[in-house]
Amino acid sequence: MHLDETQIADNWLTLMDIIDKEFDGDRKHKLADMYSYFEERMMLMPASSFEHYHNCFAGGYVDHVIRVITIASELYETWNRLGSDCNGYTREELIFVALNHDLGKVGDKEYAMYQPNPSDWHRKNQGKLYEFNPNISFMSVPDRSILLLQEFDIKISQNEFMGIKLHDGLYDDGNVPYFRAIRPESRLRVNLPIILHHADHMASQIEYERWKNDSSTQVKEVKKVTRNTVKNKTVSGASDSATDIFSKLFEEE
Repeated sequence: MHLDETQIADNWLTLMDIIDKEFDGDRKHKLADMYSYFEERMMLMPASSFEHYHNCFAGGYVDHVIRVITIASELYETWNRLGSDCNGYTREELIFVALNHDLGKVGDKEYAMYQPNPSDWHRKNQGKLYEFNPNISFMSVPDRSILLLQEFDIKISQNEFMGIKLHDGLYDDGNVPYFRAIRPESRLRVNLPIILHHADHMASQIEYERWKNDSSTQVKEVKKVTRNTVKNKTVSGASDSATDIFSKLFEEE
């Protein structure tokens, strides 16, 4: 799965158009300035580090964010139509969270969080195409997202803070107290974090399915299974040199 140069450029224009249309005033200008600051890096960065996760390819991050925004908007309308109480927050807050939920993956002002994995073995055998940059401090993605917004003087509401912080749902153990509240007064006051988590989860699943169903992925998986089968197979009576030759016949191209 990959995007060509035109698709990457078009996605960036779509993202900037969303900022222009969904926000106004000082906030719109500050968001545009922040995204322009990271433009070159963000346009080409992946959404994850393993090829079997979601959108692990150049341009994957922006593609993922656009999909989350689209799904969040549709889920918001669906929840409203089915009788859910979507009061207590605005549609702009929901779009803001969808836009910035994974912002921390861009890294900090100086360094990118993802860098190409130099290990051929890890790329071929684990599908780990990118690795984390050791030059940046360890921080969860939601925490770094909120920090970056602060560094660019973009103020966020409590609903937006909660939406970004909790967007991974129960995949993040730190979110358990928010989603498994025992007392009524401890439950989430608005459903924005739930809708955003569902949107992010749905987008990631769609992206995984697109990767899984891509013909080039299927060819690579067949080669990987064949290679691993050969490595684990013992041929009775075969010499070491014969086994080596047999293995080389099934090496990945």
